[in-house]
Amino acid sequence: MAKIEIYSKDTCPYCTMAKRLLDNKGQEWEEINLTKDPGRTDEMIERSGGRMTVPEIFIDGKLIGGFDDLAALESAGELDKLLA
Repeated sequence: MAKIEIYSKDTCPYCTMAKRLLDNKGQEWEEINLTKDPGRTDEMIERSGGRMTVPEIFIDGKLIGGFDDLAALESAGELDKLLA
């Protein structure tokens, strides 16, 4: 199973949608909640190449992007390959 990390915030609807999509695929992930741990924001920005919005999703250490990027991979039939 792939290692999934999601940087999120409590009030982010796109974070909720990303987690729901992954949950529907039977996936588990590590959530880095920036609402509860704002000190990790700089870590997210550095890892994502300067992106400052949430969610930022990583699969096996590779930046996927946000929810729109995750959903695009799912629509294209590419997400399952990354999760295998």
